Amino acid sequence: MSFEEDVGRLEAIVRDLERDELNLDGALRLFEEGIARLRSASTALGDAQGRVAELVETAEGALTVVDRDD
Repeated sequence: MSFEEDVGRLEAIVRDLERDELNLDGALRLFEEGIARLRSASTALGDAQGRVAELVETAEGALTVVDRDD
């Protein structure tokens, strides 16, 4: 799943949990899915932040991407 898909599903889970129509088992299943989606989105966000941090400004002012494998 992509970050955007995880966030979209999290929003839907929150809407579902806010309804009074769910039984306890259904609410727990949604909560568990929400935790998994949150972890996935958090990992994707961390990866993106790492990639942004790899942008390094050279002495000439040009931006370059530093290869992670170096």
